[in-house]
Amino acid sequence: MNETLFRSSYSPIIYESKDCAAGLFDLNYGVLGLSAGVPAFLGNLEVTIEETTKYIGGQDKYKEGDVFILNDCYMTGAHLSDVTLISPIFYKGLLVGFTANRAHWVDIGSKDSGYPMDSTSIYQEGIRIPPIKIMENGVLKEDIADFICRNNRFYRAARGDLNAQIASCKTGEARYIALIERFGLETLMRSTQDIFNQSDAMEREVIRTIPDGVYTADGCLDNDGTIKDQPIYVKVTVKVAGDEMVIDLTGSNKAAVGSTNCGIAQTISACRMAYKMIISPMSSVSGGSFRALDVIAPRGSIFYAEEPTACAWYFTSLGLMIDLVAKAMQEAIPDMVGAAHYGDSMVVYFSGNDPRDNNKPYLYVEATVGGWGAHAGSDGESALINTLNGVYKNIPVEVFESNYPVKINSFKFRQDSGGPGKFRGGNGIIKEYEAVYDDTNLFLWFERSKTPGWGINGGQDGMPPDVVVKGNGQDVHMLKTNCYPLKKGQIVMAHTGGGGGFGNAFERDYELVQEDFNEGYISEKQAKEKYGVVFAPDGKVDIEASEKLRAS
Repeated sequence: MNETLFRSSYSPIIYESKDCAAGLFDLNYGVLGLSAGVPAFLGNLEVTIEETTKYIGGQDKYKEGDVFILNDCYMTGAHLSDVTLISPIFYKGLLVGFTANRAHWVDIGSKDSGYPMDSTSIYQEGIRIPPIKIMENGVLKEDIADFICRNNRFYRAARGDLNAQIASCKTGEARYIALIERFGLETLMRSTQDIFNQSDAMEREVIRTIPDGVYTADGCLDNDGTIKDQPIYVKVTVKVAGDEMVIDLTGSNKAAVGSTNCGIAQTISACRMAYKMIISPMSSVSGGSFRALDVIAPRGSIFYAEEPTACAWYFTSLGLMIDLVAKAMQEAIPDMVGAAHYGDSMVVYFSGNDPRDNNKPYLYVEATVGGWGAHAGSDGESALINTLNGVYKNIPVEVFESNYPVKINSFKFRQDSGGPGKFRGGNGIIKEYEAVYDDTNLFLWFERSKTPGWGINGGQDGMPPDVVVKGNGQDVHMLKTNCYPLKKGQIVMAHTGGGGGFGNAFERDYELVQEDFNEGYISEKQAKEKYGVVFAPDGKVDIEASEKLRAS
């Protein structure tokens, strides 16, 4: 299903970056299979199918050959750019399951190209689609498709991506019917329940090893994109009792004025991600995986958005929440959780008109990579995408420069950005963009400067993010901006944050410090000041001098 989506789509954000996901579900919306993809999508597709069923009036309203489309934030949990398609599967006239996929459309008709950084209402963020049939009796409803795509600045790309999502659904239908014909419906349904029960039993067994208790953690986002100096607070309470777990977000910020809010479906998805990172992370997900987990989020909070709350940057608060769940559980299971990662998608995008292509409008959207937290026994990964984006890929420089009138001058590790520790936090990156023509517009959403990747067990914090716009005789530092005009030759240097360290940095093995220095992950200055390591003139660790420094 996902390969069909990649190979058929028109937008680089899908076919290169893989900002999409697909799943197969049984009659009760239980997960039969999930693609590798954006896990924030995967964790709630079944919730979206259930919401769609309620909206249309029950399962008897589904007909063979139907495909439904929706993007309503308060039903899917995501922002309007994430478009979901759902297709019921019929076998010999009987409804037997569902396919679903979600993909990011580069534009959905918001007040600014793409999606705005400064929205304060859902009505500024684009066309809002409730569950409606895009196909009926196997035939595309051309008027509906045309209506949706006309509310998009990139009509051709929207039609191509819509067709790719339909093809993905149809691929899933065909493959599931082939399974039924091979094994028989009764055997397939019985086996499904066996697998669900096994998943449930495995996860409850792990939960029982965690000491019963109530565990808390809190932190804050920098702001909501509209009120610069007003942090957005996130509070997490994890309750463990026997073989059950509750993640309670009571005490988190009320719905923000800006767009750091999300629908409850996406909050459930993110809590499932946080849970799965602790509970049997190496076992596959099924319809039985989350029976032991309950999620509580107050209505009207940033985690349970209601109309007309803005939701464009829904994932920012969720990324912090996932890190905080691990932080809360540090006391109970110190060897099973790590330090915090850089924490957000750190989005850069450019828009304008391309002089190379008859001044046609363009829009480039990129989530950037950063450093992950260290944990007992291992350094954090450098230059890895954030938790919520899963298998999201870099767009290759060659593809970027072929499609958009902006250059990438350099792309490298951000030295010293990983939090020092016995195990080092991963480094972020520095990516340098150059405007090739006048009238290029820059949009930024960088977060977590107030709550960067924190260290644990004596480990130190990673560096927070920073973006510098160079040109016109000055350097301008910013983290968020909406439609900032760039002139030809101006430089944008995006610095992403590092992950937190684990343990006392003075206990780090000299050989590992030497390797970090040789690879350029740390500077000589950081080696001395943070790790207590001195290098001799030949570039090798001076053991005697280092021992004296550490002792002092």
